[in-house]
Amino acid sequence: MSRASAAQHGHDHDRRHRIEAQRAAARRKQVQRRLLIGGGAIMAVIIVVVALVLVHVNSSPGPKVPPNDGPTGTALATTVKDLTTVPASVLGAVGGGNLSTADIGSATAVGGGYLTPVTGSPLTAGGKPEVLYVGANFCPYCAAVRWPLIVALSRFGTFSGLTTTRSSLQNGAGAAEVYPATATWTFYGASYTSPYLTFTPVELNTNVPDTSTGYYTTLQALTKAQQSTMNAYDPSGGFPFIDIGNAYVQLSVLAPYSPQDLAGQTWSQITGALTGGKASSLGTEIDASANYLTAAICKVTGDKPATACTPAITALQSRLG
Repeated sequence: MSRASAAQHGHDHDRRHRIEAQRAAARRKQVQRRLLIGGGAIMAVIIVVVALVLVHVNSSPGPKVPPNDGPTGTALATTVKDLTTVPASVLGAVGGGNLSTADIGSATAVGGGYLTPVTGSPLTAGGKPEVLYVGANFCPYCAAVRWPLIVALSRFGTFSGLTTTRSSLQNGAGAAEVYPATATWTFYGASYTSPYLTFTPVELNTNVPDTSTGYYTTLQALTKAQQSTMNAYDPSGGFPFIDIGNAYVQLSVLAPYSPQDLAGQTWSQITGALTGGKASSLGTEIDASANYLTAAICKVTGDKPATACTPAITALQSRLG
């Protein structure tokens, strides 16, 4: 082979080597691109799946809670004042109203929603007769009974820190509640002072459904003594439960007044009915219920004070037994 041929052969060999090297580099880049594209596609799929899961979780309907639309500020202060200062003249004119009195004062009424005389050691706290209330914020019957109970107790003492709430819409299992979103008050966070009696309220649950239990979130718990008192007169543990000095027990509300009467009513409309007394059927029912509660409380306070235990009130005591 001549030198020229040898040189040409070497040149061709180098050129082929460079071409093969370029092709190999191109193949490597192509593989890398495919890997990047494939990895990117997998990542994109993962991102889409995660996004869809988050959208599903965030868009899944949670338990319904009642609106927090009660009065605030000056409006709240005005409503509380109207509720806690219903004139004695208005209450006296209503008297027993149209409430059913057939079973009031009968021992068979326990469990039926009426004030019932009971026997037992006097219920006291701080050296004074005690009124024990057990309820829950989700409970529509508790919602109804708080209105007359506040009116009655305000004749013996003073509330502070009362706040508005509504009964529940549904429980943690998604089941609808009767008389949903009834406008009311909660005793949780409120305080009460009186020289004549001690008021002890226990709100067991909120109105917020708890999906982990199918019930409602816990708010307060009964003491052993309170649980014993409830068991003595209502072994089923129902509420609302009101024990007035272990002299009278009331379960539920006084018929025919019921949560249904409060449907669609605002707080100011209800307090307006209270101060109007006989001017409205709702005012008559709530004021009459408050009068019966007042009569029972007067029994354990020795008819004190006279501003609460008026002749119109003491006249109802004979119906209590």
